[in-house]
Amino acid sequence: MSCQGRSGYRHSGMGEGSDVRLPAGPRLRLVTQPRVARSWHVATFVVAVFALVLQLYLVISGENILDSSAVTTARPEQVRRYFSYFTIQSNILVAVSMFLIIRGRTHTQLFRVVRLASLVGITMTGVVAFVALPPSPSYTTANLVCDRLLHIVVPLLTFVGWITFGPRATVTRDDLLPSLVWPVAWLAATLALGPVTGWYPYPFLNVGEIGYGATLLNCAGIAGLFLALGALALWADRRLTLERATMSA
Repeated sequence: MSCQGRSGYRHSGMGEGSDVRLPAGPRLRLVTQPRVARSWHVATFVVAVFALVLQLYLVISGENILDSSAVTTARPEQVRRYFSYFTIQSNILVAVSMFLIIRGRTHTQLFRVVRLASLVGITMTGVVAFVALPPSPSYTTANLVCDRLLHIVVPLLTFVGWITFGPRATVTRDDLLPSLVWPVAWLAATLALGPVTGWYPYPFLNVGEIGYGATLLNCAGIAGLFLALGALALWADRRLTLERATMSA
């Protein structure tokens, strides 16, 4: 067993002839950080799943806060619209990536792509919501809680967890383009279904209102922003990895 002296150093306790002294701080961090990191990822997973289930319940029960125009729309169509929102899909990806981290399944490209896509998507969700989407004053308590969890709390938990706990040095340059599959597929599905259903999740994608030219320009901007943020996340991940490696050296 090891013991810690008054000097703040920890004796290894490997025997009298081997008085190896290690700083207590780094050793304690090595022991506690994985436990704290796991707790953080579990909390993020639980909050994301709770918010998604609560929002779906509100939609099914008729307390629809996602689209006020859908009051007279059939319930199956309302549920389809629920899954059509970028916010909902990014929260689902966060839940999936947190589950993979918790289960230790972080050594595949599938994880890396889902992790990067979820990080960028939920960050975009949080920034846009904070800057341009204040909660409606007509929200009920359940609506307000759900809205803030999906748009603010989950993005914060995900971003802070990524900065603080990682996992570090997993995403590579080869994962950038695959991470675009989800947003591009979402844009393509939205534009394909819009003329059929007469509904678009966001005004900047509404071909009937702004035309194809402006819509396609907006789509290109979204894809470009997603790619740029993904590249920034890759750079930041490498920088944080190097800084922590230097600190622990």
